[in-house]
Amino acid sequence: MGFIGWIILGGLAGWIASKFAGTDEHMGVVMNIIVGIIGAGVGGFLFNIIGGQGVTGFNLYSFLVALLGAVVLLFIVRAFTGRRKA
Repeated sequence: MGFIGWIILGGLAGWIASKFAGTDEHMGVVMNIIVGIIGAGVGGFLFNIIGGQGVTGFNLYSFLVALLGAVVLLFIVRAFTGRRKA
């Protein structure tokens, strides 16, 4: 998957994950992309532990892996930083 694919997949996964985690109002487009890309790595790591595959390209499966990883990442960050009010 190319650079643009990572940005698109990361942006979508990060944005939807921020909706799940309740952090959307604190994050901008760039943070959504960063969280999504790092989340893809976290999701790939978690899926490899349980015997699955990580991100395999620009497809629905990879999006779900990135989304799961981004949600996990945001909940871990919130656990360490605490809940922020607007």
